[in-house]
Amino acid sequence: MSEYLERVRDLVSAGEVLISEHGYDELSEDNLTARELLAVVAEAVAVEEYPNYPKGPCVLLLQKDRFGNPVHVVWGIPKGYNKPVVLVTAYRPDPERWDEKFLRRQ
Repeated sequence: MSEYLERVRDLVSAGEVLISEHGYDELSEDNLTARELLAVVAEAVAVEEYPNYPKGPCVLLLQKDRFGNPVHVVWGIPKGYNKPVVLVTAYRPDPERWDEKFLRRQ
């Protein structure tokens, strides 16, 4: 398992979560709620890791919405800190740009 995924799960479980302004905007655009994504983070799958992202390490997770549809969520931890985990953005992946499982870019 990805260490970043494990860290996201631990911080979500502990309630150490923030949603970025951009994250709220993207959730709204795709008719998603933070609550539904927080509820299923335990079943998430790591897609890509960005350990050297300038604002702090991030991970792209494949999660499901309340209807079981795929959602990509980027979670990050601010550079120089151990918490909180921040929902940076979330979006419905484009099937033309991803494989059938939404785990690899085409």
